[in-house]
Amino acid sequence: MPLSSDVLTELHGRFGPDSLLTAPEDLIPYSFDGTAALSQMPGCVVFVSSAEEVRWVLQLANRRRVPVVTRGSGTGLSGGSLPVPDCIVLCTVRMSRILEVDAANLTMEVEPGVTTVQVAEAAAAVGLFYPPDPGSMRISTLGGNVAENSGGLRGLKYGITRNYVMGLEVVLPDGEILKTGNKCVKDVAGYSLKDLFVGSEGTLGVMTRILLRLIPKPAAKRTLIATFPAMDSAAQTVSDIIAARIIPCTLEFLDRTTIRCVEDFAKIGLPDCEALLLMETDGHPAQVADEAAQMAEIARRNGSDSIRIAADEAEATALATARRSAFSALARVAPTTILEDATVPRSELARMIRFVEGVAKRHRLRIGTFGHMGDGNLHPTFLTDERKADEMARVHQAFREIFDEAIRLGGTITGEHGVGVAKKEFLPAFLGDAQIRVMRALRRELDPNGILNPGKMFD
Repeated sequence: MPLSSDVLTELHGRFGPDSLLTAPEDLIPYSFDGTAALSQMPGCVVFVSSAEEVRWVLQLANRRRVPVVTRGSGTGLSGGSLPVPDCIVLCTVRMSRILEVDAANLTMEVEPGVTTVQVAEAAAAVGLFYPPDPGSMRISTLGGNVAENSGGLRGLKYGITRNYVMGLEVVLPDGEILKTGNKCVKDVAGYSLKDLFVGSEGTLGVMTRILLRLIPKPAAKRTLIATFPAMDSAAQTVSDIIAARIIPCTLEFLDRTTIRCVEDFAKIGLPDCEALLLMETDGHPAQVADEAAQMAEIARRNGSDSIRIAADEAEATALATARRSAFSALARVAPTTILEDATVPRSELARMIRFVEGVAKRHRLRIGTFGHMGDGNLHPTFLTDERKADEMARVHQAFREIFDEAIRLGGTITGEHGVGVAKKEFLPAFLGDAQIRVMRALRRELDPNGILNPGKMFD
């Protein structure tokens, strides 16, 4: 049913016109996120500035049985912040304060609207390091990062968002405020509730404070690019690097389609080749020099055409930025760009890449593949047109085959983008009955009226 006039009247009574959007033309930008081909108009958008305002909105929504979808910058790629009909979109971008940087305890406390790059810069300013670096880090917010358990280019060595969350303040669906975690490195008192909310995709509560773990900044870094005449050679190079007990901070892969699009977009002199690896090592200067030399030699043994070592920090940043621009570069090629996210054990990378190539040929689709090859996380990216129903049907069938193959190879349907709407049909086959039952039970217990982000993960 439409958002009632009584609910809108209550919202108008609490929030001014600058904090409440109801006009259709104002709601359109909030009717979608970064996921292609998905959109739905909300009933209204509320910009909250404090935990107390979040609490007030959730109490109203719980009382009136109105769905609430929490949103940051809307960069998600699984439809996690896609509105449902006549919902309240609870936008947290105005909760954007860095509350504390505690260099003594290597922590930082932020509100959910702080962007990932702001956290990284604030840590660097005191000689510390916040490793998670999703491709959208310049605009993605920490609330979204935590809700989706985001990864990034440095995930191989440093892990994902969950590894850096020490504590949370969460407003539960009924308005109660829960605080979990602290600055202690060791704390085993009770259930680790903070881990329940990390990756919960806005279905269990709304985060209003996030306590992050920081680490010392690496003393040195070296960046290399190696090109290959065949994708199998690049995949074997990755396996050999890991087998040599080298854990680079970045080990990224781009196929020919992606390389061409990135070069056309960024113009940094990438060669035309079948496959490219971006490799980066950091740590003690002597270790960095040794690991860089070893990785270059391993690449040569696997038939690398050329190896380029960044001469300075500026060139290293340019090379990493080129990889981060892969999605944007591919998005310029076709009207609709659908970025997928499947992860397999590293030993199965070559097999999975060949499978994606076969899927593209079999279904007459154009797919550019890139990703975090060091941790087995691939991003097959479909260059398509959502206006063509027949083509989109083939795209969906291709998705199904790719996810089925990832599961068969011992992988997962998502390494960092989350389930949201886009992948919920594949979740039961991956998790099995017992896990789905427990997840449903947890969700019903915390949100018995089902107001928070309905339709995400499972119905």
